[in-house]
Amino acid sequence: MKGALDPRAFLEGLFHTACAAADPMQVLPRHLPAPPKGRTIVVGAGKAASRMALAVEAHWPGPLGGLVVTRHGQRLPLDRIEIVESAHPVPDQHAVEGAERVLAAVQGLTPDDLVLCLISGGGSALMTLPADGLSLDDKQAVTRALLKSGATIGEMNTVRKHLSRIKGGRLAAAAAPAQVLTLAISDVPGDDPAIIASGPTVADPTTFLHARHVIERYGIALPPAVARHFERAEDESPKPGDPRLASNRFTMIATPQMALEAAAAAVKKAQRNAVILGDALEGEAREVAKVHAAIAKSIAHHGHPAQPPAVLLSGGETTVTVRGQGRGGRNAEFMLALAIALEDHPGIFAIAGDTDGIDGTEDNAGAIIDPTTLSRARAIGLDPQAMLDNNDAYGFFKALGDLVVTGPTYTNVNDFRAILIH
Repeated sequence: MKGALDPRAFLEGLFHTACAAADPMQVLPRHLPAPPKGRTIVVGAGKAASRMALAVEAHWPGPLGGLVVTRHGQRLPLDRIEIVESAHPVPDQHAVEGAERVLAAVQGLTPDDLVLCLISGGGSALMTLPADGLSLDDKQAVTRALLKSGATIGEMNTVRKHLSRIKGGRLAAAAAPAQVLTLAISDVPGDDPAIIASGPTVADPTTFLHARHVIERYGIALPPAVARHFERAEDESPKPGDPRLASNRFTMIATPQMALEAAAAAVKKAQRNAVILGDALEGEAREVAKVHAAIAKSIAHHGHPAQPPAVLLSGGETTVTVRGQGRGGRNAEFMLALAIALEDHPGIFAIAGDTDGIDGTEDNAGAIIDPTTLSRARAIGLDPQAMLDNNDAYGFFKALGDLVVTGPTYTNVNDFRAILIH
């Protein structure tokens, strides 16, 4: 006999378990190298940067210095590593100033020196350094267009790397001939080092031609300076085999799969069947939701691919093509589309959230639904489909009191989704 549980508390607990599995204080220390003969310079960027830097300070036996860039409001108290705060997902002037200082910090080093680079999701926006001839306004305009286009994170970062003086391996090239060790937390489907934060220390296999294809695919109107930059196609990013990257090492310290496996262990401990659908799911949030709903119904009706009680788990990064005027991140949009597809199915509850604690640009990590979500919404005059069409999932769940609000988690292994079928 399976023990009774509170579905909402259980699902929220799974979300926190997934985040804890990627806590830098737990996963980073064992990957630290021995101190070098020379200096140790810490640089980096991302939503996990503050806590990653805190973990380094707590466990590094020798002298060190440097700076990392993280999101506004996510500074942690550090003694030796400076924290710079900037904006996400659209970069601001602080992102440019932080990137300039990071690049300056790795100049003039020797083979005896070590650059410890701390990279996590969000770094593409948080550490922004426009290519020669481009302005911050240019980068902001392209970023906003990409965010609304439905482009995948890989496609977005292909473009970003070709508008930058620090991304696509350029940071590591600037640090040569020093040793460079990158410790990374993956927030991208497939855990490709060249995509996480646009791979500032990793050789870039993409070209200006790839970037132009992304722009053409999504019909993005480029500012004149950016269009000229792409046409000239100068200053290509460092490619595999570049001798400036010969002293580079890259270590993945936390991934979406690790978070899903931790959640699956918690599900099994609660005597429920755990089904991990995958750690790299992509596609339009509302379409991915329909697939999840169909699998959940199959479990409820047919006991396939698992017997209930069961929990479907998945990660990855969905996209949203913005056509409406509402508020809402990709996880809230997924949840609203899931609720509509489930039609208040009895015995099915679900949660979806961004493991960094921020769903898009809002103050929530995600949202939660239960078998009464649609009926409660309609009882207070909400039209679920109309709100989905307006990309207003945040407004929908805020009105119901069903937003999941955690504040910053100081890590980022992308989206986490869990669907409980009783």
